[in-house]
Amino acid sequence: MKFKFIENNRSSFPVKKMCQMLNVSQSGYYRWRKAPLSSLKIENERLDARIKELFKEHKGMVGSPMITADLNEDPEFSKVSRNRVARHMKKMGLKCRTVKKFAVTTDSKHKEPVAPNLLDRQFKVATPDTVWVTDITYLKVGRKWHYLTVFIDLFSRIVVGWDLSESLERYSAMNALNKAILRRRPSQGLMVHSDRGIQFASFDFRAILKKHRFIQSMSRKGNCWDNAVAESFFHSIKTQMIHHCKFKNVAEAEQALFNYIEVYYNRRRKHSTNGYKSPANYEAECWNYKKAA
Repeated sequence: MKFKFIENNRSSFPVKKMCQMLNVSQSGYYRWRKAPLSSLKIENERLDARIKELFKEHKGMVGSPMITADLNEDPEFSKVSRNRVARHMKKMGLKCRTVKKFAVTTDSKHKEPVAPNLLDRQFKVATPDTVWVTDITYLKVGRKWHYLTVFIDLFSRIVVGWDLSESLERYSAMNALNKAILRRRPSQGLMVHSDRGIQFASFDFRAILKKHRFIQSMSRKGNCWDNAVAESFFHSIKTQMIHHCKFKNVAEAEQALFNYIEVYYNRRRKHSTNGYKSPANYEAECWNYKKAA
């Protein structure tokens, strides 16, 4: 057990120092490491196999922090460190796939009313359906650009509503908002934060907010950090899925988006802001805690 402890922590502490603290010899540790079919070798083989399984399950879209969080849920690998996982992934050539490729979809040159920045980068909220953030990104379907609008609850980072459209008109933003309202049925006073795009400043979009007595907030002009959570989501979906896919038609694109957003992102993918729990699991734990209280 002492040798296993040293092996698991050798990337964080000097081997010599750990041997001294645990009162074992360095030569004994190194003999243990080199022993044929040693328990360490068997353990590493099982660890490698499980890492490969998880990496494949995530479709190669995550790095060592997410893999470590998954492993730690299993009693067999509950004490495996991130450094060890990173070392094994590097050895096996497993690297999170990403592509840097972005474009601007915001048209803020309009004469519609602009709301103040009430959110002011306060991205941590204590309860669900207190603040939703929204934004629009693009993807190609066939030979045409289409546009994805999403609404995200800041409490758990769960996507509460989304819509795909071939137009940047306001209707897609309105559809996504109405889907989110139907799904979550939030109370009045919900804050909806966006950039200054014409879609969110339009009369029709503001009419929905007014009808439900929601509060509107908008980022400062040209400041993407004011809507960092939505930007982060789009970075994930674009680099992990969209830029690796070619969609022949809308039905194919919507199915892929459903699989990523509803099945993977909301229910499977862990978030560091949630203590490495998925949005759905984080919310479920919140409700269970309230019921028990």
